[in-house]
Amino acid sequence: MARTDYYYDPAAPQANSLIPGASAVVTNAHNQVVLQRRTDSGLWALPGGTMDIGESIMQTAVREVREETGLQVEALRIIGVYSDPNHVFAYSDGEVRQEFSVCFACRVVGGRLQASDESHEVALFSLEETADLDMHPSIRLRLEDHAEGGERARWR
Repeated sequence: MARTDYYYDPAAPQANSLIPGASAVVTNAHNQVVLQRRTDSGLWALPGGTMDIGESIMQTAVREVREETGLQVEALRIIGVYSDPNHVFAYSDGEVRQEFSVCFACRVVGGRLQASDESHEVALFSLEETADLDMHPSIRLRLEDHAEGGERARWR
């Protein structure tokens, strides 16, 4: 299903759905972050996706990381809640979804880094290296919030 991402675009269609999702800033022992280059947009992104019935939002993040990167992770804290009504995703079936994603800081506890059917490639980057990557502003915002650290989650 094709998807168009609208971010502060006055031509964006009106949202008609809201589905909880999770994303993860996964770091290794060298403080590198795991990113995937998505097959649908070609952009670098955090692993993540929508919540399934019967799981918690944290379990969603852990599952999505495993499915999209091959890594087993442990969620450490919430980086932020991202629910900007000016960020919508329009799907080819007519659904227009408002962003609603909880982003977790996670650490690798096992597995092997590998691409999935949702990514062209998966790689590790220092936070400095991510500045040169082609990614959506909402992903960059999550990385910036992660880099700022702190015990308080961001509400965006």
